[in-house]
Amino acid sequence: MMYSRKKTVEELPTELTVVWSCSNEQCKGWMRDNFSLSEAPVCFQCQSPMIKEERMLATVENTSYSQRK
Repeated sequence: MMYSRKKTVEELPTELTVVWSCSNEQCKGWMRDNFSLSEAPVCFQCQSPMIKEERMLATVENTSYSQRK
């Protein structure tokens, strides 16, 4: 006899989030601004400059963010 468990998928809260996106169109690298280690980061994948954008993302808190500034 097989039992099936149905997991309920919980909706995560989202918010408009500032991110850094790679300026190289062939690269999909990006990071949240509050997780970057510099004021003007370079892409960790291809070393291209990054540009600031906003995206709707799941809410994530970075407790060490205040130490960066």
